[in-house]
Amino acid sequence: MADLSTTVNGLEMPNPFVIGSGPPGTNANVIGKAFDEGWGAVIAKTISLEAEKVINVQPRYARLRSRKSNEIFGWENIELISDRSFETWMDEFKQLKDKYPDRILIASIMEEYRKDAWCEIVERCQDVGVDALELNLSCPHGLPERKMGSAMGVNPDLVEEVTGWAMSVAQVPVWAKMTPNVTRIEDPTSAALKAGADGIAAINTIRSVLGVDLESLRPEPCVEGYTTLGGYSCQAIKPIALRNCMEIATLIRSEYPDRTLSGIGGVETGLDAAEFILLGSDCVQVCTGVMKMGYKMVKPMIEELSGFMDKHGFNNIDDFKGHSLQFFRTHAELVEIQAKARAERKAEHDAKMIREDTQWTGDDFVDQSDALSRG
Repeated sequence: MADLSTTVNGLEMPNPFVIGSGPPGTNANVIGKAFDEGWGAVIAKTISLEAEKVINVQPRYARLRSRKSNEIFGWENIELISDRSFETWMDEFKQLKDKYPDRILIASIMEEYRKDAWCEIVERCQDVGVDALELNLSCPHGLPERKMGSAMGVNPDLVEEVTGWAMSVAQVPVWAKMTPNVTRIEDPTSAALKAGADGIAAINTIRSVLGVDLESLRPEPCVEGYTTLGGYSCQAIKPIALRNCMEIATLIRSEYPDRTLSGIGGVETGLDAAEFILLGSDCVQVCTGVMKMGYKMVKPMIEELSGFMDKHGFNNIDDFKGHSLQFFRTHAELVEIQAKARAERKAEHDAKMIREDTQWTGDDFVDQSDALSRG
């Protein structure tokens, strides 16, 4: 059986499946549930120093379903970061590390554009024993008035500066989480890596409007008749996430080969995970999938990924990480490659054409006959 264990920035995980920051990591009880079910690591819901400024609304989710099967394949949320006090989180992080000393617990952190705030939250989180930090520079909705989330992440200069603040005091691995709501994801990625981030997490949700109720004529999710732009996730975003991860992995390989990538976006099966790893991800995060299927989904994902690896003869994650990156080319190069292949096939076909009886041979008699046939 394939070995699914992996080490990412020195973090030893039993498998590459990570709970992504969000509701599935919203308190110590559910984080413990995830560890008990066998997840490789858990990233807690994003926290800040001043939780009292965080006020959520209801409803805050809207879901897009298949017209035929009624399966949920798109999910929008307008949920904010954790509304639980910072002190409560510090206590629960301590409790979790006492109970699960060998499991990987990662704190997702977000702060305003103030160096002292970022340095304080980094230091206080690592002091209670979290194994790593994820900088949330990418939430597409909520708190833009405080210059938080993607209000920072869309600006490479701010990404570099804030990541640099975190790295100046960090003593544990740090991942910078990227927003896809930019023209070139390589730009903020480069900024974070230049500032010293140990890894990149990508992607966060896509800025969206899920739809409009054609009876009430109100957009969804509808809060007292009104809504706001949200973040889109679930299966539907996987192709966009894969593209972004491919671009980030290519950049990392060429310029920062010692850094890592945690792939995110529509992962619901072990085969989904295999695609992200083939495109350069060291591990994969799952958030919306857990909200649809529960924490137990990790077990079939482990079985599916293991089966994929056994089928192809891969003994461990490193055996196939980034394998498929080699097959990307520019469109102009595809034209050249196809022209060359067609020319070679034509030359091979022409070589089998019989123009004189003396050309017939016994070894490739059937191929020569086929070359002279139509249909």
